[in-house]
Amino acid sequence: MREFLWDLDGTLLDTYPAMVRAFQQAVAELGGTITADATYQLMRQQSVGYAERMIATQHGWDWHDLRAGYQRWEPQLQHAPAAFAGAQAVLAKVSAVGGHNYLMTHRDESAQRYLEQAGLAQYFTDAVTAAQPFPRKPDPAALNYLLDKHQVDRHRAVMVGDRNLDIEAGHNTGIAGYLFDIDRLITVTSDPEVQVTDLNDLLTFVD
Repeated sequence: MREFLWDLDGTLLDTYPAMVRAFQQAVAELGGTITADATYQLMRQQSVGYAERMIATQHGWDWHDLRAGYQRWEPQLQHAPAAFAGAQAVLAKVSAVGGHNYLMTHRDESAQRYLEQAGLAQYFTDAVTAAQPFPRKPDPAALNYLLDKHQVDRHRAVMVGDRNLDIEAGHNTGIAGYLFDIDRLITVTSDPEVQVTDLNDLLTFVD
């Protein structure tokens, strides 16, 4: 594979610590409590949106209020998230063999800033962020946009992410999916072609 489409949060950058704290703050503002571990597991195994709806339902809240709090706190707490070990090595090898890296994230314009801070931005050819009005993964629209725009050979392309919905998004576009599950938290239902706990293990699949 040499055409890599990447998720950002939890795949390239370890943004979860601040995301968890922001969610806890938003819950606390509404009068509830939730542990960091429970929050992390909900986000990793499902999504932030799932966590918002589930916890709001449990407390009888409007989930939009929980989301508003989370979205207010998360940028304040998220400071230059670190890249996971192996991220730079894989991105660089993709570029070195003549391939391309693309970003597909639901994060806003902060995604580019975080990549720059982590020293990874130069490896990317293009990106889709929340600034573009695509449906959320696993809907294939955003990935299809990148694949079609750059005339990517889908037989040589892969979606890399840390959740089932990333793999499903890749499969919904007719490309492979590689699951990065650093702490083996995911109940895997998406049939990824490759599953790793260390991004360095992806180096052997770049050709």
